[in-house]
Amino acid sequence: MRKILIAICTLCAVVLMAGPAHAAVVFHAGPTFTDLGTTLNVTGNVSGLGNDDLTATLTATGTADVTCTNPAGNVAPGQRTSVTTTGTQSDIEVKNGRATFSVTTAEPGPLDPAVVCPNRKWTATITDVDFTSATLKLIQNDVVFFTQAFPV
Repeated sequence: MRKILIAICTLCAVVLMAGPAHAAVVFHAGPTFTDLGTTLNVTGNVSGLGNDDLTATLTATGTADVTCTNPAGNVAPGQRTSVTTTGTQSDIEVKNGRATFSVTTAEPGPLDPAVVCPNRKWTATITDVDFTSATLKLIQNDVVFFTQAFPV
């Protein structure tokens, strides 16, 4: 009997230390992706969260249009390269298990001119990105409880 009681107490302690369980995340709005030229934004409203603040991260990949400028100021357009960029929104307030988020990636780059231009003396500038995919992660208490890749 004592062994059973110890086992039950141990199981209860493990359950209590596991942290809050998350119900299935439900999107009430979005996720909606907006291409802002060289950055990508995602917005949404979700429920099924715990009561702690939320962090949303966005990682986006695409093909960047690059112009190369030589030391004399002449521009050579038409270069293209693959890029990946990320953005984070932290301390999103959760009320009654529901939150609204808006995350924008950082500008991609800087690019190594030796890779996309004739040499390192040139300057590489990203003018636009055709985003092809994005991964959204929702995090509470340093635990990723939702992650999904989306075509853009």
